[in-house]
Amino acid sequence: MKAIGYDQHLPIEDPHSLFDFELPTPTPSGHDLLIQVNAVSVNPVDIAVRKNDEPLSSPKVIGWDAVGTVTAIGDKVTLFNEGDRVFYAGSFIRPGSDSEYQLVDERIVGTAPAKLDDAHAAAMPLTSLTAWEALFEQLGIDSEHQEKNKGKVLLINNGAGGVGSIATQLAHLAGLTVIASASRTETKDWVIQHGADKTVDHHNNFVTEVHNLGIDFVDYILDLKGLDQHWSEFAELIAPNGKIASITGSKEPLDLNILKEKRVTFAWEWMYTKSKYQTSDMITQHEILDKVSQMLDTGVLKSTLTKQLSPINAENLREAHRLVESNRMIGKVAITNL
Repeated sequence: MKAIGYDQHLPIEDPHSLFDFELPTPTPSGHDLLIQVNAVSVNPVDIAVRKNDEPLSSPKVIGWDAVGTVTAIGDKVTLFNEGDRVFYAGSFIRPGSDSEYQLVDERIVGTAPAKLDDAHAAAMPLTSLTAWEALFEQLGIDSEHQEKNKGKVLLINNGAGGVGSIATQLAHLAGLTVIASASRTETKDWVIQHGADKTVDHHNNFVTEVHNLGIDFVDYILDLKGLDQHWSEFAELIAPNGKIASITGSKEPLDLNILKEKRVTFAWEWMYTKSKYQTSDMITQHEILDKVSQMLDTGVLKSTLTKQLSPINAENLREAHRLVESNRMIGKVAITNL
């Protein structure tokens, strides 16, 4: 089968940073689906992995967003059949979606939205799973009770990014007041279009920015950009008994003591945890993706695709990586075989 990968950590301008090559087509067993990949999308995690210093003895295939068709199934598969159109983000510890075929555990796969084409659907799995888990699992927000959430305030750091664009929509649908950070006119417009009630500039002090909106404290904070710059500001802004979640990590150790007096909960969100550790709740990613698929088909949730390339090859994946690396990308870029 055809695949795209890398064997050196090179700048994306280098033609060898991602290249086309051949691999044997894998055979499914157990809970695995063999999926023919029709479209993929690129996320910041692709850039981070490609740039890291992991030693490689053979080409590595990455990619964590895809839409495709099930062509074969393992002997324990119960959720899907051959011919089903599916979408998924995949696992961090298995070969990625930048290939002609891919093995994926059925428990982290959803039925693709019928009313979306491959490109619009491929833009959604990783960001939707991350936003959903961060909001409704790690922050403990009740997605089903708008009245309960009325008056509660959520601050999202980096609302115009891939995850932020979904989190603003989901939080708005859950009935929260959403403050999303954005620094440019076009990104401010984007977050408002996707469900934010108010915007703040993450290049400025969050405390000042939020207080200028007439809001003293926020009930929830979702960090999607970086904790180091704003940690003390988050600690000052968060309400007593509030909750903070982050997907980004920190370069410096976090001082959790500054959260103690307010009895604040802090949690990490990593979308790959369930599949990496085969957790007992791993199948919830299948359930989340099916819910997201239904929301996309009914128009309640909007795809965040803004750029489309074709076909799936090394040249177009390099261009997609370049766009994401620029840090000027609004929404998502997808590459299709159509």
